This record gives sequence, structure tokens and C-alpha cells, in this order.
Amino acid sequence: MSRDYDVIIIGAGIIGCCTAFELAKRGHRTLNVDRLHGAGYGSTAASCAIIRFHYSTPHGVALARESYFYWIDWARYLGVFDELGFARYVNTGCLVFKTEKNDHLRSVMASLDELGIAYEELDPEGVRERFPIVDVRRFGPPVKRDDERFGQTTGPSIAGAAYIPESGFISDPQLSCHNVQRACEARGGEFRFNVEVVEILRREGRAAGVRLADGTTIEAPVVVNVAGPHSTRINRLAGAEDGMKIKIRPVRHEVCHVPVPEGSNFDELGTIISDDDTGGYARPEIGGHLLVGSQDPACDEPESVEDPDDYNTAFSEQWFTQAERVAQRLPDLPIPMRPKGVVDLYDVSDDWLPVYDRSDLPGFYMAVGTSGNQFKNGPVVGKLMTELISQVEDGRDHDRDPVRLRLKYTRRDLDLGFFSRLRQINQDSSFSVIG
Repeated sequence: MSRDYDVIIIGAGIIGCCTAFELAKRGHRTLNVDRLHGAGYGSTAASCAIIRFHYSTPHGVALARESYFYWIDWARYLGVFDELGFARYVNTGCLVFKTEKNDHLRSVMASLDELGIAYEELDPEGVRERFPIVDVRRFGPPVKRDDERFGQTTGPSIAGAAYIPESGFISDPQLSCHNVQRACEARGGEFRFNVEVVEILRREGRAAGVRLADGTTIEAPVVVNVAGPHSTRINRLAGAEDGMKIKIRPVRHEVCHVPVPEGSNFDELGTIISDDDTGGYARPEIGGHLLVGSQDPACDEPESVEDPDDYNTAFSEQWFTQAERVAQRLPDLPIPMRPKGVVDLYDVSDDWLPVYDRSDLPGFYMAVGTSGNQFKNGPVVGKLMTELISQVEDGRDHDRDPVRLRLKYTRRDLDLGFFSRLRQINQDSSFSVIG
């Protein structure tokens, strides 16, 4: 058969779409295939879409900072009309509490300083003055809801916080994918939805395309796994899992939708709260609500899922645990008797840091382990994967001589070996959704 495409991207979430867009801009004929009915309808649609910089590693901070500049100028970056309009960046600021778990933000603030990202250190009184609805007492370390210490104070105040003004969220994460789809199509990229990949084709010892569940075969010399919670399954189809020192798996997560505290509104709250002391985070939502999630404290065992097509989509006790943890910090937070929100899967690695890499099967690449903390990095990951694929296909041995990406806005070189499948578990990671 003749070659159908230059690159097949499995997945059409934010990272799959951005990867296709950047490849198409370089003249590659791309095809995204996705099992759902449109771009961004998987785990991307369930993302809280927070744009923030407080990652646990300098590489994470640098990647987020570079991506920020694409989000704040989104339409210009895409350079195309979308009949549905454009997703918007909403600036709120972010209040990050200092704890022993995050080393009182020492490494985070050092990375912010290095990149010239403005922030303000606040002592407990400063937090109280700036955000009167916040209780500054210490409650941590977090415990489960049935623990007798749950909700009890463990100290008169937290250690302090850092307030980072340049932080916010994307108004509609699914729409952002549609935006990139339209931009990619304008460059010749194609998309096929409602299709399932059941085989990675091989020829002469390398990837050669995919076979779909309906029997259709599509050929391409490069295949990229960006399948989110289904990425482990795709790696197994390619025989790529055994060659990875860092493993990935789908993990079930719940996000609560709750009203803002009485007497408050979006403008008054106006900030994201990231709190390792209570083990939760909250972000404002347009329309006077909060999204409340877990920062994966040690007392909560990750709920790994064997089959990403068969898992519990109902709310559980964890919903109330998360909501009540954040209510310790926001004591006027109303908690409805009937849970509302989102139950979905994250695609996570052993250290909660992504794998952006080639695989042991030539021509098969991975952008996996991304859920929960990589939505914000989609635009730059697209560039990263494009540079990686281009140089490896040109003969570079990335495992021995890692590719480096020059970042346009921060003017730094990013060592892509940091995201290798062959790395050791990174002990500097938060081992949580923080990344």
C-alpha cells in the first residue's frame, strides 16, 4: 500500500491537537484519530484548565511559563477563524500555601525568580488582609474524613503563602481543542472521530500505521500516542511498555462543583487556591461557582483503573472529603447535599511527570502521563514533540544525546531528556496533580 500520511496522532485532546498543528506547520500531512465524537471530549474536557507556574521542578515551571504566552495571545497563535469562537484566558491570580510537603515553596520561588515571574510572599496576616474569607490556621497534614483529627487545627497559622498574579484558567478547555483542530485543518491536517485503534502496524522493524476496529488500515511512518487514559493500552499494542522505566496508568479523580461562600462572588474571591496543608485546591468558575479538587495527599491512595472503558463514574465519599478539606480553608463554603462535578480519569506516570519521548519501536512516539497537570503546557508540548520527532527521524540518538528545544519567549533551552521514558523516578516531584 502507499503511504497515507506522514504522521498519525492517536488522540485529539489538547496535546494531540497541538502536536498535529505544529507538525502540520512544518509541512507534514497529519491525521488525528480519536474514539470520541470530537476534539477535546476526553479527559481534556474534564480538565480544570488551570494556568499556573508552581510546579515542583524547574523544567515544569519553565514549560508552564513558556506556554502562558501562547494562551494569553491564543487567537494570534492559531492564526485562523473558528466558527465557534475562541477559548479565553481568565486571569485570577494564584495563592499557594507554604507547607513542609512543598518545602515552603523554596524551589518553586527560586524557579520563579530565575524566570522573572512576579510573586508576592505573604505572611499569615498578609494572607488574612488580602483574602479575608481565608482561614489561615493550620490543619495539616491532611487526613481522611473518618479520622478523628479531620477538621481539627494543628497550629495557630500556616507558614505563609506566595501570591502569583499571572495565573488563571481557560474558559472552555474543549473549545480550545476545537480551536486548534481548525488551525491544524487550515494547514492540511485531518481528523477522524468515532474510531478505535486496535493494532499498531509494523513493517521492517518500525511503526507503519494503525488498524481501526472496523478493519480500516491507515499507513504512516510515524505514529504518536497521545491517547490520555487509554495510552497504556496503545503502548501495549505497540509493544512499547516493557522498554519504559517509568510506567503510566489511568487514575480515577473527582472534581467538585460548589457555590462560592455566601456574601462572596467571583470578583471578590478572584484567585486560585493551592493548599497542601488541607490537601485541596479551588479555582473560581465563571457564574459564581468554585471547582474543588484534590492535591493527592499521602493519606489518599490513588485509585488506579484497570480498564479505562469500565470504571465507577458515580461520586463517592471522596467528593465530600475534598469539599470539606477546602471548607477548612474557606469556612463559609457551602457544601451541597447532592454532589455535582466531574468524575474522570487522569493518565499519570510513576512520578506524576509526563513522558515525552520516542519508544523502543522506531517511529512510535509518546506524549503520555500528562493528565491533571499538563493541559496548560499543550502549545509548547506540540512544539516539543515536533522537534523530537523531526530530529529522531533524521537520525539523532535521543537516548544518548537528548534533543533540546529553544523556547521562543523565555529564551531558554529545554532538555527533553528530562521527560525520558528511561529516567529514574524523580524524587523532586510532588507525586501529585501539582506535577
